Amino acid sequence: MSPYDFHCHSTVSDGMLSPTAVVERAAARGVRVLALTDHDELSGLAEAATAARQCGIHLVNGVEISVNWGKHTLHIVGLGIDPEHAVLRDGLQRIRSGRTERAQQMAAGLAKVGIEGAFEGAMRFADNPDMIGRAHFARFLVEQGRARNLQAVFKKYLTPGKPGYVPHLWATLPEAIEWLHAAGGLAILAHPGRYDMGKKTMNELVEIFTRFGGDGIEVGTANHTPDLVARFARLAESFDLWASVGSDFHGQGHYGDLGQFPPLPDYCKPVWQALGVTLPAEVPATLP
Repeated sequence: MSPYDFHCHSTVSDGMLSPTAVVERAAARGVRVLALTDHDELSGLAEAATAARQCGIHLVNGVEISVNWGKHTLHIVGLGIDPEHAVLRDGLQRIRSGRTERAQQMAAGLAKVGIEGAFEGAMRFADNPDMIGRAHFARFLVEQGRARNLQAVFKKYLTPGKPGYVPHLWATLPEAIEWLHAAGGLAILAHPGRYDMGKKTMNELVEIFTRFGGDGIEVGTANHTPDLVARFARLAESFDLWASVGSDFHGQGHYGDLGQFPPLPDYCKPVWQALGVTLPAEVPATLP
């Protein structure tokens, strides 16, 4: 278990727990410095901050921005941001628009393979209807028995070339980094081991990310094997980037639980040093 977790989600985007419940679970699991990083959305941070004060843990304001890079969709985590900054808020509002229309197109694609009612079904899982996305469709499809778990249902229905996949025009890589820096934050390349690209393309991505001003790489995350941790730790070292850690927690059964991921190698530059955060003295010890 790690006392730091710089990547998690609430019901404000596609998580299963409210911002308050996420913070309470993090504190109960021994996390003492937490970043809430909802997809393209900042509205859960105020509630999370109140809960963090009550739980005695340090909250880092965060967000996860969706990015188009060539044929790939990437995620850039922002840490230590000012959630009121106009540049960031306006940029996120732009890329949130069109989610409902995209969701309707996803439902139409699923209907063509005999899955009816997917839009309405996905909406039942979206506490914030403006943020409906693939994770909500995935939960509906698992509920319908179309796959055994969320990872399987993504591969079968919700990735490029599958019936429920519809691309969306997200931010560009330089835009996302620019918005985060304007808001005083760090730009972190999220879960690099999850992208479907070879080593050569990944090295090219990290080089371009660094050239645009990117600050760090998520080295320790729930789906990284020890080999992937070592690989991305070396990349972070090679490009003089901060190494971040995060569970990408959405809820139980979806990626890792809060504070649960491989540790950073000793030679990494941990991102909490860049953020200037220290561990609070006390944290609850019992998981609710």
